[in-house]
Amino acid sequence: MRRPTTPLRAAALRHRDFYRPAAGGVAAGPPGTLVRAEPMIARLLPGIALRAHAWRVLYTSTTALGAPVDVSGTVLVPRRPYPGQRPLIGYAIGTQGHGAHCAPSLQLLTGLEYETALIMALLRRGWAVALTDYPGLGASGRHPYIVGRALGPAVLDSMRAARQLEAAALPPEGPAALFGYSEGGTAAGWAAQLQPTYAPDIPLAAAALGGVAADLEFQGEFLDGGRFAWLLAYTALGMDVAYPELDLDGYLTPAGRKMAARLADTHIVTQILTGLPFRFDRHRYLTEDLMAHPDWLARFRENRLGGIAPAAPVLLTHGQRDQVLGYAQAPVLRDDWTRLGVDVTFRGFRGLEHLTAGPAHTRVAVPWLAGQLGEGRRRRRAA
Repeated sequence: MRRPTTPLRAAALRHRDFYRPAAGGVAAGPPGTLVRAEPMIARLLPGIALRAHAWRVLYTSTTALGAPVDVSGTVLVPRRPYPGQRPLIGYAIGTQGHGAHCAPSLQLLTGLEYETALIMALLRRGWAVALTDYPGLGASGRHPYIVGRALGPAVLDSMRAARQLEAAALPPEGPAALFGYSEGGTAAGWAAQLQPTYAPDIPLAAAALGGVAADLEFQGEFLDGGRFAWLLAYTALGMDVAYPELDLDGYLTPAGRKMAARLADTHIVTQILTGLPFRFDRHRYLTEDLMAHPDWLARFRENRLGGIAPAAPVLLTHGQRDQVLGYAQAPVLRDDWTRLGVDVTFRGFRGLEHLTAGPAHTRVAVPWLAGQLGEGRRRRRAA
């Protein structure tokens, strides 16, 4: 079936040379090595540029199994000076889709990125932003959707790469923090958990996480049979990328293979608008219930947040009427981290569902991050 031409697919074709891997495969160097960078114009909307310097970057990172991988992303730095050392925020973006054309760096270039307004809230504070595309979006390969052990390293390594970008002029030991919502909240949560051992060179002041998929096993039960059950297929595709031994194809029916091929090339906004398949009938698409298979269950549980203590204080928010990522997992994650000695601030947004809780998370997270970064103290000293 011929793929429809869209602005994002056209942009992916025009800029495909940038996203190609280094000669000989994955670039050499430790995780976070900056492979290449080029200036770009980041846009709020088509034809409306952000008031920030922007660069597209390619850098090295690590897969869920510890193998090297090339990942693309974007570095954004406000144009105005900052009083003191400019903070760097590792921005973990929400679900974009499964196709390479869904890379946030491409969407910022075209003005089609739906989270740009949230990113702007950070830029307005004068903070720099390192925004990973995640593995498989932009750079070659496939996207390990929602797999925290694959996404967390990509977030941390985007921050390492940003500090190597000379034109960005970011202090190598400046303040740093994490921000994320939805899939981004999951990625930022894993970045916070992994940072002490994976990236001790990036000590974090704080991590602000919202709408987190903390427990993929719970998510399977929560979504099954509902309007957003197709996200279970998204999740299965991501798990299959991260852990090839799971062999998703071996459990798909002929209808399941057609469904998987379709979803593997979709953008999240298009998928929601077209709604196919809104109801995921696992008996039609699968020969076996993956949620009951021991190999799949082991990998789901391996990616459950809450078993490792972040070193930084955490803000955790969640809409109490979230229809996509069930609310019940949020207080469990809060309690798990609290038992490990983590400083957790928790906000449950009464009456808000998944989409409306995203802006609410940002309104709470930005001033909270400013306090954790000591921004008020620095500004008073500068005055």
